[in-house]
Amino acid sequence: MDDKLNLKKYIRTVNDFPIPGIKFRDITSLIENPEGLIKSCNAFTELTKEFGATIIASIESRGFIFAGPISKDLSLPFVLARKPGKLPNKTYKKDFDLEYGNTSIEIQTNTNIKDTDRVVIVDDLVATGGTAIACAELIHENFNVAKENILILSVIDLPELGGSKKIINDGYKLEVLVSYK
Repeated sequence: MDDKLNLKKYIRTVNDFPIPGIKFRDITSLIENPEGLIKSCNAFTELTKEFGATIIASIESRGFIFAGPISKDLSLPFVLARKPGKLPNKTYKKDFDLEYGNTSIEIQTNTNIKDTDRVVIVDDLVATGGTAIACAELIHENFNVAKENILILSVIDLPELGGSKKIINDGYKLEVLVSYK
């Protein structure tokens, strides 16, 4: 799937951001357009329903924009995966590399995820796959959710950076709305 919802027209490309040589795919233009945002959220909600999800997890911060409506529409719990120091309780932490650096992500240890849950992880973009895989690994390793019961949803995929292939090779499911080949 390249762009079956015709969303590329809402996504700006910003060259040399955040560092020289990066082509940043800016979803703020998609979010600012009601038609693009509604199409994206409705597609994610349908994919989540088809997967039979019992929990929505999302990655700070742009993923939250899409995960909130899915959680509301399907009456599912919404788990936050955040940058270090942003959550008030004890956390599980996972370090990972980005296309242009490294960082960490955390989920609270008191989060109610069971090993029988089917978890959808929502993010805005898959580049190297580091963020999505870190979140999936946090859930798989710390809450014992089977890899086949984790689906990663992303608005944008940059397949030339290898992240989507890595996610699938690591045993997780992936669905994207727009692919830049």
